[in-house]
Amino acid sequence: MSFVTFGEIMLRLTPSLHGEKLTTSGSFKVDFAGSESNVASDLAILGNEVTFITKLPDHAIGDNAIQSLNKYGINTKDIQRAQGRIGTYFIEIGASIRPSSVIYDRKDSVFCTMEADEFDWAQIFKNKKYLFVSGITAALSDNCAQALISCIQEAKKQGVLVGFDMNYRRKLWKNASEARVIFDKILSMTDILFGNTGALQDIYDIQLNSKDNLEATLQAITIAKDMFGIEQYAFTIRNHLSASTNELQAVFSSPQGDAISKIYTVGILDRFGTGDAFAAACFHGLGKGWNPQRLIEFGAAAFALKHTIYGDQHTSNEIEIQSIVNGQTSGHVLR
Repeated sequence: MSFVTFGEIMLRLTPSLHGEKLTTSGSFKVDFAGSESNVASDLAILGNEVTFITKLPDHAIGDNAIQSLNKYGINTKDIQRAQGRIGTYFIEIGASIRPSSVIYDRKDSVFCTMEADEFDWAQIFKNKKYLFVSGITAALSDNCAQALISCIQEAKKQGVLVGFDMNYRRKLWKNASEARVIFDKILSMTDILFGNTGALQDIYDIQLNSKDNLEATLQAITIAKDMFGIEQYAFTIRNHLSASTNELQAVFSSPQGDAISKIYTVGILDRFGTGDAFAAACFHGLGKGWNPQRLIEFGAAAFALKHTIYGDQHTSNEIEIQSIVNGQTSGHVLR
């Protein structure tokens, strides 16, 4: 299946010693990641044709970022280049009662300062079937928000199915009402919404009357259907037992009804990119024409499995994810 994703890919810096604090680390592991590029790589690993659209600096670090995409077979020919800097983020991996944390350094990156009309969306979407975007892009600058809306508008003109992950990042927005203005426009063009109850509560102040995570998610989706008119929802459910252990589940809601996955309890190596792994797996199932239950079981398994893999990219293939769906979760050595 042919997918397009659009967003900023950044330089990811993580202390070389797993779990070390940023204040004490003397060396860092270097990688490249971002929600939309993560989904692109995850989809490509699952065997899909993927085009990633972004803007990068025209120097060696930008070259390295593109090479990090090309190794997964992602089409990068429409990436724009310019003089400037790449967005960067620093990750501190938490453990036990200490949460993970992120420091962003992406202001005035070449992506954030791009012109809204830099991309030839009509050409980019020729013969494409799916688009994945997230709310992160809209938060970066007015130009980024306008470019995102133009991207989605052209996708809709060409009959491309639009998947939108709310991905509300408090550190990137001044306030929730600012996000709501842009999100309202995007949601009016969205075919499948990825997210969780937290994003709906933060942005739209949706009040839920259940303390049970699954019941609250189903209630939130029902409210969202009335608010937005979107027919398909893929939501994750996370119960934080600690920074090292979570309980995970997922829901796919469509006109066919609600499909609910099994629950996974996972020990966490790296939780960054887990929502992207979920979105990619659900999109993969959608492209394959899987029924809702098969789709959400695959999505939830990918969501859970990514927690055991270091870095933002989910490098598990379809067979490995399906083995989790089939109950092979004991961790026994494969010989």
